[in-house]
Amino acid sequence: MVSIEDLFGQSPFEPLLHHFQKVRECVTLVRPMLEAIKDGSHDKLDQLKERVFKTEHQADMIKDEIRQVIPRSFFLPVYRGDLLGYLKLQDDMADSVEDLAILLTIKRLSIPEGLASEVFAYADTVLHVCDRAYEMNERLRDLVAHGFHADQANGILEMIRGVEKAEWEADKAQYHLSQSLFAMEDKIKPSDLMLWWRVFLELGQLANHAEKTADRLRRMLSQ
Repeated sequence: MVSIEDLFGQSPFEPLLHHFQKVRECVTLVRPMLEAIKDGSHDKLDQLKERVFKTEHQADMIKDEIRQVIPRSFFLPVYRGDLLGYLKLQDDMADSVEDLAILLTIKRLSIPEGLASEVFAYADTVLHVCDRAYEMNERLRDLVAHGFHADQANGILEMIRGVEKAEWEADKAQYHLSQSLFAMEDKIKPSDLMLWWRVFLELGQLANHAEKTADRLRRMLSQ
């Protein structure tokens, strides 16, 4: 079992990356859940939901352990409050996936006819934001290894801008998909329409949380 205290000995960011790896496990279940709905595989969807719940709980446990250890880690090159804030934003990503799993299983949904390609394109745009945020987090290892050298920091700042641009693209995709959804309101049950809209909003929240981790990292690097 990985020791959080040992990870702090390597770098103040190593425990956050360990937590983000578990968060990412949650995020990778988003597309399979949508595919299960597209295929009408409701049993598979229920199994995926349970995997999301289990993985989100594991992320929570890692988060709680990090919170307990941080006060005992006296020599940190960054402000503890920023580390804790960064950790919370990562954990919010896993929470969004859990909320999404709940929305997708409240009732038996089917993707509105003609919207499948747009739904998956939007989901992939959101997942791209999360992937960029994870890559940014991984690069923190290099930054710490080089003693916060300016060249390394500039590289991460460029990655932060990439996360923000990707989130902006996700916002645009959400808006256009929502327009397409409400253009079909006469053909869809009102409950299904509102539920899908909530799904799109929650996917947007997932991208927002990923973008906010990037913004918080910029704050830490600017101190």
